[in-house]
Amino acid sequence: MKVRDQIPTAENSTNMNGFGTCEVGTTLDNLKAAIAGETGASAKYAAFAKAAKEQGYDQIARLFEATSAAEQIHIGLEYALVSEMEPGYEKPAAPEAEGAQTDLNLITGANGEIFETSDMYPAFIKKAQEEGNNKAVQVFTRAKLAESVHAERYLAAYNDIDAADDDTFYLCPICGYIHKGEDFERCPICFCTKDKFRAF
Repeated sequence: MKVRDQIPTAENSTNMNGFGTCEVGTTLDNLKAAIAGETGASAKYAAFAKAAKEQGYDQIARLFEATSAAEQIHIGLEYALVSEMEPGYEKPAAPEAEGAQTDLNLITGANGEIFETSDMYPAFIKKAQEEGNNKAVQVFTRAKLAESVHAERYLAAYNDIDAADDDTFYLCPICGYIHKGEDFERCPICFCTKDKFRAF
């Protein structure tokens, strides 16, 4: 993902369309649905990381660990908004998750991330815009853009599963973007600087 002159937003980005198959409620409902979805994804990726490690795919295990942590960032952002709107709301418990073969886990992960970036989050962004909830628009937009990169990372790892390198993955602590390798200065989604990123 290239760094733009301006931080990408729902208003200045043209890849905000969705397929329209995601069920949409109020923005509060959508935030809760996103928290539930991200909680499941985070647990799933943690299980996939364990499986990858056991199967000898250390770099892919680190990618799954980074993505699991990225989903926790999204959960935190969404939970903060829900808490403002509905004090006392409790996050759902993480479901039990298991990993399969690493190649299949990468495809499963990519499919989930593609759904979020091309269907779920665009629908939630549109609803938040209709309701005038600018905080939710920003949180959903950043999550949407990060999920597209997660899908890209998973597909690249799938294609190179038998030709791994030693590159480090770097996680943006603000929006959950994941960069592979050293060649960056800041996050292309929120402009957080490299020195604040977490290495995996």
